[in-house]
Amino acid sequence: MSLYRNSAWFLKGLTEFTKNGHLSASKHFVEKDLEVSVAGRSFMITGANSGIGKATAMAVAKRGGTVHMVCRNKDKAEEARADIVKETGNKEVYVHILDLSETRKVWEFAEGFKKKFKALNVLINNAGSIMSQRDVNAEGLEKSFAVNVLGVYILTKSLIPLLEKSTDPRVITVSSGGMLVQKLRIGNLQSERGRYDGTMVYAQHKRQQVVMTEQLAKTHTNIHFSVMHPGWVDTPAVANAMPDFHRSMKDSLRSPEQGADTVVWLAVSEAATMNPSGRFYQDRKVVSTHLPLAWTHSSPLEEQKLMSLLEDLAKTFAPH
Repeated sequence: MSLYRNSAWFLKGLTEFTKNGHLSASKHFVEKDLEVSVAGRSFMITGANSGIGKATAMAVAKRGGTVHMVCRNKDKAEEARADIVKETGNKEVYVHILDLSETRKVWEFAEGFKKKFKALNVLINNAGSIMSQRDVNAEGLEKSFAVNVLGVYILTKSLIPLLEKSTDPRVITVSSGGMLVQKLRIGNLQSERGRYDGTMVYAQHKRQQVVMTEQLAKTHTNIHFSVMHPGWVDTPAVANAMPDFHRSMKDSLRSPEQGADTVVWLAVSEAATMNPSGRFYQDRKVVSTHLPLAWTHSSPLEEQKLMSLLEDLAKTFAPH
């Protein structure tokens, strides 16, 4: 797998991204950071029916929060909701069906949500897609780009007015350490040129999410934005998309709860908002978005160009 041929990244991963890395980092966690009630606050979590998303939804529900699960598959979502309600006793858990690869539907969903609900305190962009081969959606956009980048952009931008009306608003995006081996590239957003390598395309999208977070934090200063790497986590998505990696690393992978820990910390703790907006996190700590001596830095001009390209694309599919 091309992503794992980058030895600096892989060695960092072996020490930090595994469950042992989490165990080591957790010795420095402040337990009372998560000893909070979030009753009266609402949380939207995409991809909330399994893996990190479900673990996050469970943790929020346990602390009394209202959970809006945004999922693609109705049966799996309802099953996950039943688990969460049974485990936590919190019935304020709602299922919304949305396929983030359907670009127009993302707009429609967000606009409908704003009309129906008076507040949204926290948006957690967790859903992601790794494709084994290039495929396009109904709008002609490469599907994983539609989910991982444009869908996140549209959902976030459309919900910003609702977030801004709510108290202590936060946006958290689940990225990946794979982005550390990628420099921002804006000339091939649809992966039309060259050989399609799903894991590298995914890693590029995760770099774009980091840049997007940094840029949105600059323009929407009353919302706390963050983006994070959950480590290498044993989720259905990883097992399906990267079976060889999953098989060889299975005993070292983090549990979904360990992977979700920093997401939950960013979503509910007071400590998280003490850090500046727009930062990248691993195990509750702000970390660099580049490996030492890396070639992955991009110019402010390139970063602004990404945002204007996304804005133009988003507008194309906005409801009139």
